Formats: sequence, C-alpha cells, structure tokens
Amino acid sequence: MSPLALVLALGAAFLHASWNLVLRGRRDTDSSTALMLCVGVVVFLPVALIGWDVQAEVWPYLVATWILELSYFAILAGAYRRAELSLVYPLARGLAPVLVLLIGVLALGMAPTALEGLGVLLVGAGVVLVRGLRGGDTLGAALAASAALTIAGYTLVDRAGLRFAAPITYLVLALAVPGLVYLGYVLWARGLPAVRAQLQPSVAAAGVMMVGAYGLVLLALRLAPAASVAAVRESGVVMATAMAAWILHERVSRQRFVGAALVVVGVAALALG
Repeated sequence: MSPLALVLALGAAFLHASWNLVLRGRRDTDSSTALMLCVGVVVFLPVALIGWDVQAEVWPYLVATWILELSYFAILAGAYRRAELSLVYPLARGLAPVLVLLIGVLALGMAPTALEGLGVLLVGAGVVLVRGLRGGDTLGAALAASAALTIAGYTLVDRAGLRFAAPITYLVLALAVPGLVYLGYVLWARGLPAVRAQLQPSVAAAGVMMVGAYGLVLLALRLAPAASVAAVRESGVVMATAMAAWILHERVSRQRFVGAALVVVGVAALALG
C-alpha cells in the first residue's frame, strides 16, 4: 500500500468517525441525521452530475438500498440517543463485515478462509469486551447490532448496484431519497423551528464528512487493493472510541479500548482473508 493510499484510507476513517461523533453529541439526533444527509447530497450533487452515469438496471438496487439506508440512519439516530459512541460505533462497524461473510457462506455457499475464521473470532471477542463482560447496555448493544445488520444489507446491495452507475452518482442517489424522507418525517414530527435549530455549522460539516469519507475511499481504491483499503479504514473504530473518551468524556474503560482494538484487527483479517 502506497503512503498516499494509506493517508487517504486513514482520512476516510477519521471523517467517518468524526461525523458519528458529531451526531452522538446532538440532542435531536433525528433532525441532525436528516440535515446531515441532505447537506451531504446537496454539496456533492454537482460532482455526481458532472460524472453522471446511470443505467436502467440500477433502479431495483437503489430502491433496496433506500429502504436499508433509511432504516440504518433511523436506527443509528436512535442508538446514539440511547447509548454511548464507544459502544455503538465499534459494534455496528465490527459486526457488519461478519454478517456480510455469514450471509455469503449461508446464502451463496462461499467457503471462508482460515484468516476470515480468525477474524470472526477476534471480532466476537472484541464485541464482548466492548459491550462488557457483565452485560452492559443491552438495549444499546441491540440497536448497534441492528444497525450492523442494515450496513451488511446495503453493503451487499451496493456491491451489485455499483456495476450500473458511477460511484459518486450512485452514492448521491442512494442517500437523496432517504434524506428527503427522513427530513419530511422530522418536519412533520417536530416542526420547522425544531429542525432549523439543528442546522448548525457542525451538523453541516458532518454532512460533508459523511459523503466525503466515501470519496476518499474511492481515491484510495485507485491506488491500493480493496482489501488493504478496507482493513485500514476500520481504524476508525479505535479513532471513534478515543474521541468518545476525549471529546464526549465518556468513561471508556481499558477493557472497551482493548475490545475496540480487537474489532479492528478482526475486521482487518476479514478484509484481507
């Protein structure tokens, strides 16, 4: 992996962890999520239009990903309303690749490699430590696991759908409908003044970071193998855990830090396996 590809992948991890940090710090996570989505789409829409390339075959995949993305963001907003960043982020990001692998094994008959098997074990051990050996926040963990399930779902759908559209165009289309639907819901549920109150610079910046993280991944993929980029990108789990302790002042135990690190190593093994 070249130094530039490494920097791009680490940058993507940092941006992804950062927008989650901003969302976790908001009081109204639903309104903030909707605004982040809409801002990200608006900012990157010109890029999508310049490189517009959409085939008719993409629409069934987009419909499926709209449902999954909307579910993901709704669950994530609910999770951050209820649980800590240092719990939700490692579980959601760590369990998703494991679920993708399990779906591949059970539904597609894929045979996992030894390295992938080791990755599953490491992620499992990390999840136990992040959640806590004595139970911990059961509801928060359940919401994080539900978010992981939706991530696994749209990951599989998007892998197929991206064959029929340019990446940035596909991403903007995939987020535009969930963003508009979510915004319509929070306007109906909370009213315009409540939503307008959440439109602050940090929320707008988080929306740009949300889409920008994916853009950096695309640039990194031009310079390095997908497995290497995916492995480095998961360093965001440790970044988010550190941010939770430093910025949000969550009481992140040594056990949780170790668990987050195990999740990163496990996901890296899955990516490289």
